[in-house]
Amino acid sequence: MTDKARPVVFQHGQAFLAAISERWNYQILREVFFGVHRFGELKRELGISATMLTARLNHLTELGLLEKHAYRADKPWYEYRLTEGARELVVPAVVAVTRWAETRADGEAAPARALLHTSCGYETEPYLSCSHCHQPIEAADLHPLPAEEAASTEGATTEAGLK
Repeated sequence: MTDKARPVVFQHGQAFLAAISERWNYQILREVFFGVHRFGELKRELGISATMLTARLNHLTELGLLEKHAYRADKPWYEYRLTEGARELVVPAVVAVTRWAETRADGEAAPARALLHTSCGYETEPYLSCSHCHQPIEAADLHPLPAEEAASTEGATTEAGLK
């Protein structure tokens, strides 16, 4: 069997990326994170058909990324919230993609959406930082190590002069 004929095996982040790479899934998760929780609001914000939105919301709920919460006693109407597990995974991804898109928008740039750090109560601009030295990390600052090398180089300098 050639490499091209082998079936795809979902590992690490592949399943998550497959789920959010679907056009509507990502947009729904983004809007729910930024405070759009009700079906009608999501439909208006996204310009999506009711049938497609229902299917996508059901799929995201089945995947454990969204939770349904009834908000009316007389009708089966729901609000959608990110699950705790989804918040750990989705929030950094959505913030990173949204910030990247806001800074590289074609035409008229939209203002960046404000983010509140609930621990301190201040507006924040999240960034990736090193768990060792706490300095901000840029893409050029990261280099993956082979698994066998990573286990043997904890705290040591690699051949490339990286620490």
